[in-house]
Amino acid sequence: MLMWFRTIYPPLLCLFLAPLSDGQLLEGLYCGRTNCYDVLNVTRSSTKGEISKSYRQLARRFHPDLHRSPEAKEQAAEQFKIIANAYEILKDDESRSDYDYMLDNPDEYYAHYYRYYRRKVAPKVDVRIVIVVTISIISAVQYFSGWQRYNTAIRYFATVPKYRNRALEIAKEEGLLSDTKSRPRDKHAKLSKDEIDGIVRKVIIEKMDIKGAYAKPTVFDLLWVQLVVLPYTLAKFVYWYLSWFVRHSVLDRPYDDDEKLYLIRKYMKMSQVQFEAQEPEKKDEFMRRKLWIRENFEEWFKEEEENTKKQLAESNRYKQYRRFLKNHGVGRMTFDDS
Repeated sequence: MLMWFRTIYPPLLCLFLAPLSDGQLLEGLYCGRTNCYDVLNVTRSSTKGEISKSYRQLARRFHPDLHRSPEAKEQAAEQFKIIANAYEILKDDESRSDYDYMLDNPDEYYAHYYRYYRRKVAPKVDVRIVIVVTISIISAVQYFSGWQRYNTAIRYFATVPKYRNRALEIAKEEGLLSDTKSRPRDKHAKLSKDEIDGIVRKVIIEKMDIKGAYAKPTVFDLLWVQLVVLPYTLAKFVYWYLSWFVRHSVLDRPYDDDEKLYLIRKYMKMSQVQFEAQEPEKKDEFMRRKLWIRENFEEWFKEEEENTKKQLAESNRYKQYRRFLKNHGVGRMTFDDS
């Protein structure tokens, strides 16, 4: 916090005081009220070589180590700092250009302060490099975290009896796993637990369609790819929106099945992945109840709310939860006997 204050406060203070400055030179910028060219005994037409030569001569003259008395050493050190500061400003072409611009345009206070502190405070790194590295890091994190979630889901499904038994059945049907019950005495038919687990995971990977946050990652999920295809995505969205408006608002055409499902998903406020995870029987019910019509959806939604309340009222677990809140939940004050 202290470092931030030291970095931000001086330019802000100078910025507010800038209109009070008179003349070409501004206090707190570059060489202050002294002209940097005069400090080095050069002119604006001097070359970089002439500026360097003059700096070396003045540096040798005012170097603190060449003076013995404390007072002379202190004065020389102060003058040496002024000379070194002027040389740092004039030896760099970009900094010298900003300084010359200030001399030619003395009334542009805020522009001068911005140019000066931007160069002094801002990191000496190309912004484009920072952006590229940041996007690359985010894409790498997305890729590895996606594979980690996917592998976690595979390991979890391999332990769930429902999916594990189904995977074992498929493995037996495809000959990946021999039926040990038919040949219990055949030692070659027996597999270790790790081998069976590996076969189960392989079947789950090949046969199970995992969707949602734990789906198998693809390159299209990466930020880099999304940014590259962003113009195509925007153009596709604009085309889809205009075609929808023309078909249904101008030509008044009926919705097809995909459009009906889109409206239902929109009313339910579900993402594409969440809606696709719905059971096929549930989607058939949506179509049968004509939920793409707003009135039908609101009626169905009220029925679902009532059914949910009824199921909760009849649930023993929910009753236990209600009793717990009543006896030990929020808003109840008790004294500890201990």
